[in-house]
Amino acid sequence: MAKYDDDNARVPIKYTARDFASIKSELEDYIRRYYPDTYKDFNEASFGAMMVDTVAYIGDMLSFYLDYSVNELFLDTALEYGNVVKLSRQMGYKFRGKPTAYGEITIYVLIPATVSGLGPDSSYMPIIQKGSQFYDKSGNSFLLAEDIDVSYSRNEVVVATVDAVTGIPTQYAIKATGQIISGLLARQTSAIGSFEKFRRVRLNGSNIAEIISVRDTEGHEYYEVDYLSQNVVYKEIPNRGSNSESVPKIMKAVTVPRRFVVERDKTVTYLQFGYGSDASVTNDNIAEPSRVVMNLHAREYVSSTNFDPTNILKGDKFGVGPSNTKLTVIYRTNGSNNANASADSIVQKGTVRTKFANASKLEKGTMAAVRKSIEITNEAPVRGDVAIPSAQELKRRTIDHFASQGRAVTEKDYTALVYAMPPQFGAITRCRPLQDTNSFKRNINLYIVSEDAKNRLTAANSALKNNLKTWLNRNRMINDSIDVLDAKICNVGIEYSIVVEANQNKFEVLELCNRLLRKRYAKMHDIGEPFYITEVYAILGKIDGVADVVNVEIKKKIDGNYSSIAFNFDDNKTADGRFLACPKNVIFEIKYPSEDIVGSVE
Repeated sequence: MAKYDDDNARVPIKYTARDFASIKSELEDYIRRYYPDTYKDFNEASFGAMMVDTVAYIGDMLSFYLDYSVNELFLDTALEYGNVVKLSRQMGYKFRGKPTAYGEITIYVLIPATVSGLGPDSSYMPIIQKGSQFYDKSGNSFLLAEDIDVSYSRNEVVVATVDAVTGIPTQYAIKATGQIISGLLARQTSAIGSFEKFRRVRLNGSNIAEIISVRDTEGHEYYEVDYLSQNVVYKEIPNRGSNSESVPKIMKAVTVPRRFVVERDKTVTYLQFGYGSDASVTNDNIAEPSRVVMNLHAREYVSSTNFDPTNILKGDKFGVGPSNTKLTVIYRTNGSNNANASADSIVQKGTVRTKFANASKLEKGTMAAVRKSIEITNEAPVRGDVAIPSAQELKRRTIDHFASQGRAVTEKDYTALVYAMPPQFGAITRCRPLQDTNSFKRNINLYIVSEDAKNRLTAANSALKNNLKTWLNRNRMINDSIDVLDAKICNVGIEYSIVVEANQNKFEVLELCNRLLRKRYAKMHDIGEPFYITEVYAILGKIDGVADVVNVEIKKKIDGNYSSIAFNFDDNKTADGRFLACPKNVIFEIKYPSEDIVGSVE
């Protein structure tokens, strides 16, 4: 819109005014220019001034919400957690929700001896099935993540009881181990109406960590995939060969016309289906690479050689969606805010599922006695990350994951893949991949560290390391070898002295200093990140009531509750005392902020 002044000169309206003051100024100029005889009173107490202020106020709000809405469209500037999750999903990063604690359970079983007493009777050695439930002393639930075969040759076997007269063993105790994950199973049945394209089913549970299975009333199974155009998954099938002990599962490529993707925000989980119908389902359920479909049409040449190994068979409807049926969804949920468990705390049995090879030929009483004899414990802590990543951390992981392009080549690729590992396999708090300079085989040393139940750094257990190595093998280059190693934890403390302004309460100022320092250093350092002493000076110097920061010292904590790493502070501190250098495989931690951050007033 444009106006004309008395000389017929075109005077455009300025659209650059965005805040209250500039909008008000432009409105007043507009009124003076075009309504000089109608309104002249610009006194702040006048009615006209109130109307101008109201319009300027509305314009200021609209400008703010316009800026805010635009910022929420970009990952770098988004603030709302839900929007960060959605933008991360657009860039290929899968938000995993609440992390899972992962560890190892030790199971003891009493097995009757053979008639001769020379060993346990193998016919009474059960398989403790996946999904068996256990509890720790706090009531947190843990599930067995794999079948445990008590007859496995590497299990420990000792004599448990002997005949008092003959001394012949009557029972043997067998020790077996298996992997456990935190959480409990839940079931939801949803009625599905007539066919609907891209149907979305909301799950009622909270803190859902994993979808176990999805089936309809006709017996069809729906498979979870990374994206709907992916129509091939690799299923685990039991290995019946002679090498089953070393290779218990075989991976097989299977086409999955019925599939879904899992979409999450911070608290809600959805199942997203495609828009295909039953008519598009083929009977051939095995992927045949020689039948890869290329859209050549009438051309006699190939213009694109791009090939997706997870999209072997042609399909343009993103899978078959359910219709006129009932979906039964079984999922695992983490109900506890802290799923970690200390050593020897998982001792209560829940529903323990057992299976005997020839149950019909065995004595029911003896089988019941074997089931009753089962005892459990966790010899090592069950650990994992205990907090959902913050919005800022989620942004960083998304950017790193997007740059990896589905393969691990650079240091950032490996870092992104580590943080993208599904939480049911455990969670890594910090990681850093480094090229081994002493290796001739392009060896990569991956240093990792985890957290315990109290958010303190601790070494990752062997189960978590094995899961991580398996996860990385999917994307690593064939000539890369990876060693997963523990990062060394160096516990430090801060001692400082300040001068308080004369009109301030020194105790209140000192408490405020301690509180702000604890808040800052509650955030974990990265592996190899230096400890900047100047940052402590900067934080203290900005606090109201602090006249001067006299001294700041970083002390090594060496008591029994701290790490025992050999680290010389004097050799690693810079000459000007600005920061404390950190070796590439070391991470600094203030383990007990309330005790390790100490200040004094001079």
